[in-house]
Amino acid sequence: MPSPSHTLVRFSPAVLLTAAALVLSGCSEEKVETVEVIRPVKTVEIAKADETRTLDYSGSVRARTEMNLGFRINGKIIERLVDIGQRVKAGDLLARVDPADYLLSVRSAQASLDAAERQVETAELARNRAEQLYAKQVAPKSQLEQAVLSYNQAIATRDSAKSTLDQAKNQVSYADLRSDQNGIVTAVSADVGQVVGSGTPVVTVAVDGEKEVLIAVPETDIAQFKPGKTVKAGFWSDDALMLQGKVREVAGSADPQSRTFAVRVSLPNDPNVLLGMTATIEATALNAEQAVSIPLTALTQKDKQPIVWTVDRSAATVHARPVTVGDFTGDGVRISDGLKPGDLVVSAGTQFMTEGLEVKLDAAAEQQSASADDMQGSDQRLR
Repeated sequence: MPSPSHTLVRFSPAVLLTAAALVLSGCSEEKVETVEVIRPVKTVEIAKADETRTLDYSGSVRARTEMNLGFRINGKIIERLVDIGQRVKAGDLLARVDPADYLLSVRSAQASLDAAERQVETAELARNRAEQLYAKQVAPKSQLEQAVLSYNQAIATRDSAKSTLDQAKNQVSYADLRSDQNGIVTAVSADVGQVVGSGTPVVTVAVDGEKEVLIAVPETDIAQFKPGKTVKAGFWSDDALMLQGKVREVAGSADPQSRTFAVRVSLPNDPNVLLGMTATIEATALNAEQAVSIPLTALTQKDKQPIVWTVDRSAATVHARPVTVGDFTGDGVRISDGLKPGDLVVSAGTQFMTEGLEVKLDAAAEQQSASADDMQGSDQRLR
């Protein structure tokens, strides 16, 4: 019985090449499908231009009246009776200088007054005797006139000695430094053992009563602060505390170093406002230029020029638009030219934007766009 034979099929190279060509041609006929990604963006609609702007300046609360108290005489301080923060009343003793030399002056002036009093008594006796002798026609009139003149001179000398004594006593009283009004000690500029001259500040007392905030305003904004202008005062220690103040005084010239003007704002009496607290004065000013506000993240650059990316509502595409920056605020930037109310601006992801890029608006922007389209359609129907 013959064994089964195994048939070996062989393909020629030409056949293999033909099969490979058919496979490649089938692959080339496959379609490559690409999906274009529509990038979602966050936008902000430009509101009406700001007619006013807010000016914020920080300062510290201080008393409207501060007394820099000093001795009216020269001397060495031998006692200081108050410390910073201590309340004082009118007449309270604050400090004292050594009165020894002034006490000696009082004794000397008293002795001179006593001698002058004796001289007056002597001159008075001489005048009375001269009057008697002249009345009896024993002494000439010239002698009487001389006695009267001596008496008058003695009176003048006595009065002068009395004034000298009063001045010496005043000098002794000036050795005690006392407060003129009720208040709080805010500074001590000299201490025990220090020799001070007359008028040198020793203790500073903030007088009870009206308080104020001192702020420094640059020359660009000083025209917005006039005496009597109403402003708001906020306090760093208490966000809920907001008072209405008034500009009381504006410096007539700028500080030579800082080139700012000192502005004092009076505050209403409030027990929660303490001396030294940090306050923020907020004032409003009219905008010379009608600027619109956008978030800082919406501003970018192209060819070193500031631009924003605006959205075409109908085509849902973005386009670069050059703008002019007015100034920066605490929460954004003001644009003085290039945008108008109603424009839709990309507020985040500006680094991914390209000219004509198709984007997907957020839900709020889509609703605004639909509302705008409805309003336009209604206007056309009415026409």
